[in-house]
Amino acid sequence: MRAVYPGTFDPFTPGHLNVVNRARELFDEVVVLVAVNSTKHPGADEAERAAAVRAILPVGWTSVTVAAWNGLTSTYCRRHDVGVIVRGVRNTTDLWAECQLAAMNQSLGVPTVFLPAQPELAAMSSTAMRTLGEWPSSTQP
Repeated sequence: MRAVYPGTFDPFTPGHLNVVNRARELFDEVVVLVAVNSTKHPGADEAERAAAVRAILPVGWTSVTVAAWNGLTSTYCRRHDVGVIVRGVRNTTDLWAECQLAAMNQSLGVPTVFLPAQPELAAMSSTAMRTLGEWPSSTQP
């Protein structure tokens, strides 16, 4: 089964990398879908963010691809024969928001699988990464 892991990834964090690593053990192929979100204003466009994600992913992860997308994740899934959406959740606030999105995507025919954040990565958000400006040394890929 093919899975998609969507997000704005501004920037791609150690937590994101961990979710991709765990998802690739569960699914035949994982597409990291670098998305446009009208409520967020990333520092780079989706093509630049996709290139940055590609640069971080280990070369040996041959079952992982990266794509830039401007549209609904469920539409991408239908057009590219993807059977499931993968989402990482750090806390109950994330879970509440993600459950709402998952219900919408389920109604559009695409189920969602949640992967809880590893405890040591749960506090690291893309916002914190932008503020720090670098990968925390203890979580380098």
